[in-house]
Amino acid sequence: MDLDTFFVSCERLTDRRLEGKPILIGGVSDRGVVASCSYEARKFGIHSAMPMKLARQLCPEAIVIKGNASTYSKKSEEVTEIIREWVPLFEKTSIDEFYIDLSGMDRFFNGFKLASELREKIIDGTGLPISFGLSENKTVSKVATGEAKPNNKLKVDHGFEKIFLSPLAVNKIPMVGEKTYQSLRDLGIRKIMTIQQMPVELMEKVFGKNGVTIWEKANGIDRSPVVPYSERKSISTERTFDRDTIDVIKLKGILLAMTENLAFQLRRGQKLTSCVTVKVRYSDFNTHTLQSRIPYTSADHMLIPTVLNLFNRLYNKRLLVRLIGVRFSHLVNGGYQINLFEDATEMINLYQAMDKVRDKYGDRTVMRAAGIEAKTISRFNPFKGEPPPLLPNRRM
Repeated sequence: MDLDTFFVSCERLTDRRLEGKPILIGGVSDRGVVASCSYEARKFGIHSAMPMKLARQLCPEAIVIKGNASTYSKKSEEVTEIIREWVPLFEKTSIDEFYIDLSGMDRFFNGFKLASELREKIIDGTGLPISFGLSENKTVSKVATGEAKPNNKLKVDHGFEKIFLSPLAVNKIPMVGEKTYQSLRDLGIRKIMTIQQMPVELMEKVFGKNGVTIWEKANGIDRSPVVPYSERKSISTERTFDRDTIDVIKLKGILLAMTENLAFQLRRGQKLTSCVTVKVRYSDFNTHTLQSRIPYTSADHMLIPTVLNLFNRLYNKRLLVRLIGVRFSHLVNGGYQINLFEDATEMINLYQAMDKVRDKYGDRTVMRAAGIEAKTISRFNPFKGEPPPLLPNRRM
């Protein structure tokens, strides 16, 4: 199930005058980025992650809205609660996309009828348009949802997966990005049917392991399960000092380094957080925590001010500090990793570049100067299952 042009739909709920008009949501300056756009704007060749300046050139009459991440998070939670009440197993893969497992329910209900009724319940309860695709696996369901849009539904019966996929363009296959799509086109492959007719060994020879995955998806094969959605997952880090301290600059520097590192772990794990908690333990062993709910994000510069603000509210200047910690919770899967409503393309490119360096050389290779003295950061990483070893402090 996928909420259609989710950000745009949320804005239209509050201002009906936006109906039927080309809408751009994102950074309002020329250096900003399009976070979402209406179908009316897409007719001009506009798409998400496009520089706002170019989008305005393509469609000068478009209405540009900065967007309200808090509103979008709230509406997403409303949809999540409706789904939670209706089905036994679902996975929330982003702020506006859900996989629902109806396996075995045909013994008691008609799966397509149940999904249709759930869709109507969401539309009636939230006012948001939503589409769904029903099939035997995630890949075909996702493609079917895309074909069903806008605001519609589509069922692909078992045994008809290949027939359904074959006439579609190869970039309809999930995981086929711009570069892979161009490589496939260079080989003369434009339709999924062509991949279906190719030996899997040839795809593996050209694209490696990804070639096998692309071939399987093109043939409607996907064994990945629906992972139960849970808001209990969290990622956290703490630091206990050898000597209790009242050095505020040191404390804030370590908190900054912790936040920066955890934010990178979120992005690497394709996660977003909507709840930030700061923990302070004093020399008398009294422990205090404070938390704040925020719009879903994994961007350092959105999380660091929240953490420092919580610390300022917690900190008692008359007591020595023994331990400090940061925790991000209410995690969801999500590709929306940067605050597209405010960030310029330079900021997005900077995050991607830094994360690429960290992936290759270590997660503390690149860091803010204010947190560089935090030589070790203890961390629990739920994406790996076990705490990873501490990395040496590298400076660039």
